[in-house]
Order: sequence, then structure tokens, then C-alpha cells
Amino acid sequence: MRALIQRVSEAQVDVAGQTIGKIDAGLLILVCAMQGDDAAKSKQLAAKISKLRIFKDEDGKMNRSLIDTGGSALIVSQFTLAGDTSRGNRPGFSSAAPPAEGEALYQQFIADVRSLDITVETGQFGADMAVTLTNDGPVTLWLDV
Repeated sequence: MRALIQRVSEAQVDVAGQTIGKIDAGLLILVCAMQGDDAAKSKQLAAKISKLRIFKDEDGKMNRSLIDTGGSALIVSQFTLAGDTSRGNRPGFSSAAPPAEGEALYQQFIADVRSLDITVETGQFGADMAVTLTNDGPVTLWLDV
């Protein structure tokens, strides 16, 4: 699975003009299931993200995790993270999991993050979403598992 995470002071996702997910301080997690991914990869990615020490401690150093801070996660499906731009000018997305598998793994990832006692808000799989955020830092990381 592939994820782009951003440390945020706030983030929200809207569908058709309605806010469907909103968090204060925490992580915006854009996630994409890739060909060959499975539930084990989802669990591995959730564990990795929850333990990343990317939040400031009392000395201002990035030394605290999402679990340590009690922050929330806004999880948004983002198949374009699978985009291959190595040939031509139009990205190819053939490395992304097929839609039914992608949605199942997206739901699995949400459940895996929630199982770590993290408050989770979500986007809507396959929807045209408007995501807004205030990036804190900015801190943005790419993860592949």
C-alpha cells in the first residue's frame, strides 16, 4: 500500500458541497491500494503511520507519534498515488488495485487505524472530493509498504 501523509493543524473533505470528514490536529492520510496488496499490508501501514515520530515534543523536536499526541486521522482514498509518469505526459494507473479490491483495502485500512485507538474521519471511496488542509510544518511523507 502507498500513502502520502501530511501533519495538519486541521483538514476536511467535502463531497457535493457537504463536509463528510473533518479533523483538528493530526494526520491527513491519502492512501492507495496497489496491485498485490492484502490485509497484512494494510495492518503494516497503519502500524507504521501510528508510530511515526513526526510531532513536536516539549523541546520542539519531532519525537512524538500520532498515538502519543492523541491526534486524529483523516483518511482519504487516492488512486492517483499509483500514477506512473515514466512514459509520456499522461499518467498510467495500472499499478493500482482494481476498484473493488481497492475499496475493500481502503475500508480495511480505516479499521486497522481505528483499532489502534485513533479517532478517524474519512473521505468517500470513488467520489469526487474536495480536500482542504492546513499543513503543519509543513511535514509531508511518502510511505510504501
